[in-house]
Amino acid sequence: MSDEARKPAQESVTIGVAGMHCAACVAAVERALKKVDGVADARVNFASEKATVDFDPQLVTPKALEHAIAEAGYEPRAEAAGGALPDAETTDREREERRREIASLRLRFAVSLGLALPLLYLAMGGHAGLPLPAWSGGTMALVQLLLTTPILAVNHVFYSRGILAVARTGAATMDTLVALGTGAAWLYSLAASVLVWTGRDPHAAHRLYFETAGVLVAFIVLGKWLEALAKGKTSEAIRALMGLAPRSAVVVRDGAEAEVPIDQVLVGDVVLVRPGQKVPVDGTVTEGHSSVDESMLTGESIPVEKGPGDRVAGATVNGTGSFRFRAERVGRDTVLAQIVRLVEQAQGSKAPIQALADRVAAIFVPVVVAIAVVAAGVWLLAGASFAAALSIFIAVLVIACPCALGLATPTAVMVGTGLGAKNGILIKSAEALQRAQAVTTVVFDKTGTLTRGAPALTDVVALGRVPADELLRLTAAVEKLSEHPLAEAVVRGATSRGLAVPPAAHFKSVTGKGVRAMVEGREVVVGNRALMEELGFALDGAGARVGTLEAEGKTAVLVGIAGELAGAVAVADTLKEHAGAAVDALRRMGRRVVMMTGDNRLAGEAIGRQLGIDAVLAEVRPGDKAGEVRKLQEAGAVVAMVGDGINDAPALSQADVGIAIGTGTDVAIESGDIVLVRGDVRDVAVAIDLSRATMRTIKRNLFWAFFYNSVGIPVAAGALYPFFGFLLNPMIAGAAMAFSSVSVVTSSLLLRNARMRR
Repeated sequence: MSDEARKPAQESVTIGVAGMHCAACVAAVERALKKVDGVADARVNFASEKATVDFDPQLVTPKALEHAIAEAGYEPRAEAAGGALPDAETTDREREERRREIASLRLRFAVSLGLALPLLYLAMGGHAGLPLPAWSGGTMALVQLLLTTPILAVNHVFYSRGILAVARTGAATMDTLVALGTGAAWLYSLAASVLVWTGRDPHAAHRLYFETAGVLVAFIVLGKWLEALAKGKTSEAIRALMGLAPRSAVVVRDGAEAEVPIDQVLVGDVVLVRPGQKVPVDGTVTEGHSSVDESMLTGESIPVEKGPGDRVAGATVNGTGSFRFRAERVGRDTVLAQIVRLVEQAQGSKAPIQALADRVAAIFVPVVVAIAVVAAGVWLLAGASFAAALSIFIAVLVIACPCALGLATPTAVMVGTGLGAKNGILIKSAEALQRAQAVTTVVFDKTGTLTRGAPALTDVVALGRVPADELLRLTAAVEKLSEHPLAEAVVRGATSRGLAVPPAAHFKSVTGKGVRAMVEGREVVVGNRALMEELGFALDGAGARVGTLEAEGKTAVLVGIAGELAGAVAVADTLKEHAGAAVDALRRMGRRVVMMTGDNRLAGEAIGRQLGIDAVLAEVRPGDKAGEVRKLQEAGAVVAMVGDGINDAPALSQADVGIAIGTGTDVAIESGDIVLVRGDVRDVAVAIDLSRATMRTIKRNLFWAFFYNSVGIPVAAGALYPFFGFLLNPMIAGAAMAFSSVSVVTSSLLLRNARMRR
């Protein structure tokens, strides 16, 4: 049995996970999923609130995976298996769930704030010289209890999830820190209130911490509300892509037109598209003409003319004409579905730089609790009151923020990949997004990447009495009967210049040398120097002229008419429009540019000189391309290979970053780490720029997340007191914690304003 046959069948499923509040929650869900027998890997994205699980369907079902998430204390929400394009109902449900979450947080904050403000006034107003009701200590304690308890009740999720997380998984989360800090303040204050009510210690009314618990929770809910609003914006790109899909299509069946839901369109259906409508699925035009706005696919705003034989893609917008097309790819096979799947996969993956944050998150909460306990103990030993030590304990717990660590990388990845998709650059993983900025050498395949991949007529040189147009007309007449690709280029060149190509007779091919035929009563010979010498043509200086053309990377042939050498025609694989600009942009970025081609060295170096390329690897056979990439890597280069995604697949896989050239309606998702949908080679520099901008954002986010916790926790523990007499109020600590994660998400959102190099 082969190794492939022994491998277990593996599927992938995406499951929404509600209730995660920090990086520790992510770690808890990942651990719960990886413990399930049959799970190969599980990746949880805090920002998108989704888990991507690779599993063996013979050993485990998606329902069992959802059960494992529920057992860990979180709410599973089924998503589309395998990354299929969600239908309208799924998209609407996700939008409604996000709206309900934001509305719930807004309501909880409003209730908490409405109770926290009078609570804060009663507790702290006297210190500010504000007038207070003439209540007894017992009454004041009772009113504060009645104001605080509803705040904690409305936000009971912090306590239920914080305690359940420890009970079910043995892992503490941010909710655990909130529950411990505010719960300790409430319980201590309740105990002090009992002493007041029973008359055992009337002065205990001055040691109440109800406002600490109530105001802290209000601040934390405010932070969660703002965070939810910001997180929603990070996934705008994917939601915008999903929203592009039309809901219905007009199909022609049995000669009658019928409007059907989009999921009922079948391969082979004839689909009618009227002016202004969206193209529902992918296919080929069979009748009619129009212009189609493909900007959602390529980012280019200029409409593309479409007629019979042209391909159209779903979700593009028809212009003023109407046409019919035959459906060829529907459902999850459409280009739009492929793009959504790529973006979702990238957003669900983890960048290598996130590994450090994950390791810290795994031990973050226990370490913070230990620091809080030790800090409180040290203050007690130093002679502080229990109330003061409790304040230190609470401040340490609530200022610590694993949320910022959990959001630092995924939010930036979500914004970066979304921005790439908007600009026609599909990045398949966070790892590829990180690696691209480190590339030092960019290797371009020549044919189909830097050049058009189809030869074109470039030169017509008249060397005798026959004018250039007449020379080309007669040459095309002979070449029209040849099957050689270069002959086709000559014929296309003649017709594109408006020349009428006459018929030829008595055509004869001379293997390896050329062709000859009779045209309008004259013998026309088209071939190389060997054929011309063999037939007795006087070449004179023609050989040098042909040599000049060949030195320019062109393929030149001589033309003899009626026994005299009349001239030469040259054919070459012409450069793509923006090839030179792409190379210039990369060189300005400090990247070395290499071209790889199977052409002879003379032709390859001519193209290299034309583009200003640093090095040319010529006469490289297709099977040797990966080896050439490996040699560059062994010399210390970080290599990006740019190719058409088909015959360059081995080299794309060998490279540190494989960049596949897409063609808009034919996204080569299996080849390369990055796909350039519009096929514009300038987007190689854009992709590297995007990677650099995203990595700068991630590093900035991680720096501030680590810096915040590294400074905030010691300050909360009282590290500044011996020097400046400063102790951090728990309420200020809570506010700082609430806004730390918001600042990280906001930092990621700023990436949307990055200017893309074009």
